[in-house]
Amino acid sequence: MDKIHIKDLEIIAFHGAIPEEKVLGQKFVLSFELDVDLRQAGKNDDLTKTVHYGELAQKVEEEFTKTSYDLVEKAAEEICEFVLLNYPLVKKVKLLLKKPWAPTRKHVEYVGVEIERKWSKVYIAAGANLGDKEETLKEAIDKIDKRKDCVVTKVSNFYTTDPVGYEDQDKFVNCVFEIDTLQTPSELMDTLLEVEKDFKRERIIRWGPRTLDLDIIFYDDIISYDEHILIPHPRAHERQFVMRPMCDINPYYVHPIYRKRVMDISSELGEL
Repeated sequence: MDKIHIKDLEIIAFHGAIPEEKVLGQKFVLSFELDVDLRQAGKNDDLTKTVHYGELAQKVEEEFTKTSYDLVEKAAEEICEFVLLNYPLVKKVKLLLKKPWAPTRKHVEYVGVEIERKWSKVYIAAGANLGDKEETLKEAIDKIDKRKDCVVTKVSNFYTTDPVGYEDQDKFVNCVFEIDTLQTPSELMDTLLEVEKDFKRERIIRWGPRTLDLDIIFYDDIISYDEHILIPHPRAHERQFVMRPMCDINPYYVHPIYRKRVMDISSELGEL
């Protein structure tokens, strides 16, 4: 990915845990590395295909001085989110935030934090077999899309499928949808659990009836064994009610563990 650098943007602001820092203010120095596809801007000399760094510097200063935070960690987090939400061409931002006048009682050139934040591509499987199933799925997807840190980009067709594991229950309606998100896998898992809770999801019987089921299937190309969220979903490749709708929105996606396209996995699973 191409990059835009903005180095040592100096801003007077009022961040700090010591009361005097919030009264007197001090200098902060911000350096950005922005991941942007600059091909079209370079070929066509078109400002709309790149980031206007003068404008970005001005807006960052306004945002950085709007609120006073105790921690530079919080200030850095807010600025990275601001850039990603307001400049769609920026896919990733790395920020070095320096505090040259930090009250350390020792001679240091500066203290600072460096963080990197980006948009991630995630595929989520949704299912329901209680109530108005299809309407529930649509409302849940809309609820996620209304979050500022999640953008729904594609939704598959809806499929009516037989239950798996516990068969004494009604048929399911299933789909898969694609989002861009700023949340980490763990944060996103918590968000999906909250959405399930909003739709009164209960976990009484394993694989039993449910008003709503939301599972992270793929998150970028991550392979994670975190106890809170396994990625990719450990049974997705066995489930045609996941692979078939996944084919609707990205049939060429390659499973990061099995190194097969989802269209090939779906073909091997047979009829839905």
